[in-house]
Amino acid sequence: MADAIEIHVTMPDAERATALARALVDEGLAACVNIVPGVRSIYRWEGKLQEDDEVLCLIKTRPAIFDRVRGRILELHPYEVPEILAFAVDEGSPAYLDWLHDATAGRKT
Repeated sequence: MADAIEIHVTMPDAERATALARALVDEGLAACVNIVPGVRSIYRWEGKLQEDDEVLCLIKTRPAIFDRVRGRILELHPYEVPEILAFAVDEGSPAYLDWLHDATAGRKT
C-alpha cells in the first residue's frame, strides 16, 4: 500500500473547482488537484432525474488527513450533498509518493 489516496469531488464549474484546489494545496491538505472539465452527471435528486455539466477534481493526499480534507471540502463546497469519494492508491512512483507526502506533511490548518 502506498499510503496515499485520491479523492473525487465534482464541482459545478471551473471557477469554484479552482478555488477549492487552490485552498487545499495552499493549506497543505492536498499535494495536487487535477481539474477535469467536461463531466456530464446524470443522477436522481429529490425524486427527479437531473443532468448537469460539472467539473471533476482529483485530489491527491494521504489517508491520515482525510478527515481534515473532507471537512475543508464541506466548508467550501456549494452543494448540499457533495460527492466526496476516496480511493486507496495501491502502488505508485516512489518519487511521486515521496513528493505527495512532503507536500501534505508540513502545514497545520
